[in-house]
Amino acid sequence: MENCLFCKIIAGAIPSSKVYEDEKILAFRDIAPQAPIHVLVIPKTHIASVDEITAENSGIVAYIFENIPKIAKLAGIENGYRVISNCGKDACQTVPHLHFHILGGAQLSGQMC
Repeated sequence: MENCLFCKIIAGAIPSSKVYEDEKILAFRDIAPQAPIHVLVIPKTHIASVDEITAENSGIVAYIFENIPKIAKLAGIENGYRVISNCGKDACQTVPHLHFHILGGAQLSGQMC
């Protein structure tokens, strides 16, 4: 997608602090971290949000979750982490490209919001 921030990061037009990359996904550090370690994991194929996951593209979501433990370890998370995906305006999804937040590096609040 031409105007998608994450598509521009994937293309290398906008720099990122990469944690992991392969042919299907990119993981990079969030520029506004909500925890001591905050990594975003995105598919290289543009999917706008959780609402656009289908039988045809759901394999990439499984692939992301298969790789999240490795990405968390590469990012330096040792004692557990939280995985979050915001979907839509009311959930504060600010970039319309499916992404998963990995939060860790310290004891997180028991509150989810």
